[in-house]
Amino acid sequence: MIATTATPPPRWREGAWATVPAIRVIHGFASALHAGFIFFACFAFSDASPYDIVAIPTMLIWFALGIRLYRGAVPLVFLLALYLAAIVVALLPYVSEPLPVAWTIQLGYLVVTGVFFAMLYADDTRARLDLALKAYTASCVLSACLGIVGYLGLLGIEDLFVRYGRASGTFQDPNVFGSFLTLGALTLTNGLLTGRSRHPILALTGLLVILAGIFLSFSRGSWGATLVSTGLMVGFLYATSPSRALRRRLVLSGLVTAGLGAAALVGLLSIESVAKTFETRAAVTQDYDEGETGRFGNQIRGLTMLLEEPMGMGPLRWRQIFSLEPHNSYIGSFANGGWFGGAVFIVLVAATTFVGFRLMARASPFRVYAQIVFPALLMFFLQGMQIDVEKWRHVYMMLGMVWALEAARLQWEAGRGRAVRDVPRRTGYDAPPQRPGGAASPGKS
Repeated sequence: MIATTATPPPRWREGAWATVPAIRVIHGFASALHAGFIFFACFAFSDASPYDIVAIPTMLIWFALGIRLYRGAVPLVFLLALYLAAIVVALLPYVSEPLPVAWTIQLGYLVVTGVFFAMLYADDTRARLDLALKAYTASCVLSACLGIVGYLGLLGIEDLFVRYGRASGTFQDPNVFGSFLTLGALTLTNGLLTGRSRHPILALTGLLVILAGIFLSFSRGSWGATLVSTGLMVGFLYATSPSRALRRRLVLSGLVTAGLGAAALVGLLSIESVAKTFETRAAVTQDYDEGETGRFGNQIRGLTMLLEEPMGMGPLRWRQIFSLEPHNSYIGSFANGGWFGGAVFIVLVAATTFVGFRLMARASPFRVYAQIVFPALLMFFLQGMQIDVEKWRHVYMMLGMVWALEAARLQWEAGRGRAVRDVPRRTGYDAPPQRPGGAASPGKS
């Protein structure tokens, strides 16, 4: 009997899809969701945002693709878990009140996003962070444009993009709007200074739009944060660059930028409405800061109360007691999570600051990203002394980025260490050189 072979099934041919592995399609879809997730961070008109809608499918698909938690990011997860646990314990006496419960659930969600970002950017770090920073910068440009045209009254719907006579873009609060734009400004500035920007004219235009948005937010914290973070980034670029040409470019660009900034400031202040608002906002304190029931008065009274409350006031209880937010994230952490929660929050800030400065100073393939992201995050830590940043979505994104960079750096250094250990040890004579094919060339007798 003659054996016959089964005819192989015909190959599936459906246009371009025939040559595209399914995993590539899934990765492409995951990357698109990732970019959308970051881009939608600017839409903060309300507590619910497109950012939150895209968050769940984005995180689920990337978890399914196998992102991992590396040991370099474990301290972040540990500290965030402790902080959240302290908040939950402080919540227990008030679980029947809907607002504290909702606040705590939102905080838990933000903690999950921070851990997700720490895992996502620890692998394929440069490609994923490049995509994230581009999406974030595009988000900043869009929000700044809307803030500017709203402030100038060009759309006829000024109330949507302006609050209290100040540009707010796609945010409820001009202070949050101005601070959000800082990372976009640093990204574009870094690209222009280092020559990494592929389209310098477009990048410069976007930078000017963002800076105008920051100025028209009339947020003193945002003004200071932009100046200090830019100076910090440029200072570390100068100190860590081996290139004299880049150092000269940094000095020259700094002088030119200072001149252009001064000219732009004079031009903006020539507008009467801008000048009046600037004069009001430039004051050291505002009306709501002063008095026994002002921000500072509430903080003094609240601190006295917290000394007698080791478990804190409970989540969101400060607002219910004083009819005003603490306007200080550090005091707020003690109020919301008790003495333990406040201490953990301070440790989290201190540990992240230590890691961030080390990432900016040590040579690695990821230093350039640390020099962009960490100065912006550090400014949020400093602004936390006069505003509540613990519920800002982009703060948790930057936390995850910094600790992901630390995890990637440790992986890179471990890889270098293995490479060094794999080099043949010398035993009194040089090891035989390797031929291109891998075989050792004959030694001399």
